[in-house]
Amino acid sequence: MPTKAYVIGVGMTKFLKPRGEVDYPEMGLEAATKALLDAGITYDKVQQAYVGYVYGDSICGQRALYQLGMTQIPIINVNNNCATGSTALYQARQIVEAGIVDCAMALGFEKMQPGSLASSFNDRTNPMGAFYYFPFAVSTCLPRHVVILSANPHLLHAPRCLDHVVSVMSEVKGIEPKPPFTAQIFGNAGIGYIEKYGATPEHLAKIAEKNHRHSALNPYSQFRDIYTLDQILASPKIYGPLTKLQCCPTSDGAACVVVASANFVHKHNLEAQAVEIVAQVMATDSPKMLTDDAIEWAGTDMTRKAAQEVYKKAGIGPRDVQVVELHDCFSANELITYDALGLSPPGQAHKLIDNNDVTYGGKYVVNPSGGLTSKGHPLGATGLAQCAELTWQLRGWAGDRQVANVKYALQHNIGLGGAVVITLYRKMNNKKSQPHVGYNPAIEARPISAEDVRKVAALKFLSARL
Repeated sequence: MPTKAYVIGVGMTKFLKPRGEVDYPEMGLEAATKALLDAGITYDKVQQAYVGYVYGDSICGQRALYQLGMTQIPIINVNNNCATGSTALYQARQIVEAGIVDCAMALGFEKMQPGSLASSFNDRTNPMGAFYYFPFAVSTCLPRHVVILSANPHLLHAPRCLDHVVSVMSEVKGIEPKPPFTAQIFGNAGIGYIEKYGATPEHLAKIAEKNHRHSALNPYSQFRDIYTLDQILASPKIYGPLTKLQCCPTSDGAACVVVASANFVHKHNLEAQAVEIVAQVMATDSPKMLTDDAIEWAGTDMTRKAAQEVYKKAGIGPRDVQVVELHDCFSANELITYDALGLSPPGQAHKLIDNNDVTYGGKYVVNPSGGLTSKGHPLGATGLAQCAELTWQLRGWAGDRQVANVKYALQHNIGLGGAVVITLYRKMNNKKSQPHVGYNPAIEARPISAEDVRKVAALKFLSARL
């Protein structure tokens, strides 16, 4: 019998510039410990875990969670590009809703290399594109001097082998040798929106200005500096209208969410802090991604489909939402996603910006956390950090960045290649809750202590060697 699923605990680390100072087991332990402390439960109550990361060997999830106890539960490692964190949450929510377990964990972390993203394998077809030779580094996806060819030799001379957006963009726009490849995809999407609907580069810069301003109030953000619109426009050009301050950084960090059934919530008296996952939909790319419309190269159609299904399942519309955490890897993606989420009529996303309807005092508050642009983007953690922010907002814990009168919170987490997860949340009831720890984790990013770990660890399953 299907049951509802609730977020009962969230936790995250500060997001940091990749310097190799903290390894993923430490980051994962911190986030998981904080989520368990927030839920007021110990690790032996968790019956299944999904652990997301993009860069790392197999079974990193086991390595991180064994520090809390070797309880012999299923631990499933997840990789779904930038949507990895939300994919782990999607699986945890599914297993609880199906009634298979009463309590599941979604953990995500990333230890990244400095600079733009890069492929880890050069001896096989890259999933982001095929049939083209790039004698230069498209740094986000492809290593230098890689010949990307089909395994089928009969297809090598096909006149138009377009199996992914890389191939399409190469034909339609060309690919420049220096800018990061994802900046070219999202930059071209922004250019497409500007040309088609009359937005301007200044609208993109205003999105970045807003998100940097919001992040100044978030203690977990990688960057907390506030910039003027002129400073954002004057920062180094990356691609097209995108400047450096409109692009998310690479980051190290972790986040964790504990999901439970209604029975578990009631048994542990967590009604006041539980947040219902009202609706959640994952979608992948449609054939529109392979058209000449640059807006569609960024996965807009899968976002559109998932959002429509979420609203239908929940029985509400976008105007019922008060706060949104949106995947602003580049300011251009935030602009085009306003349309795809239904926050604006088609072609009118820039009018939301003109009317100040995406910040405090407007129709919506989009990215109160600062978003990926300023908070940071450790790939496996991003979706779970978005969930943490919206959980704190719904509980009313967010302090100076609190959005007023939040009833519904919407989350958008996308990964090129592609997958998107759209999630809608609301509080289980209207009762106020207080943190289980001696401080408010929504407004203070404290490290964990050995005593914190001891409080939540499954001690009888803990090896002395760990």
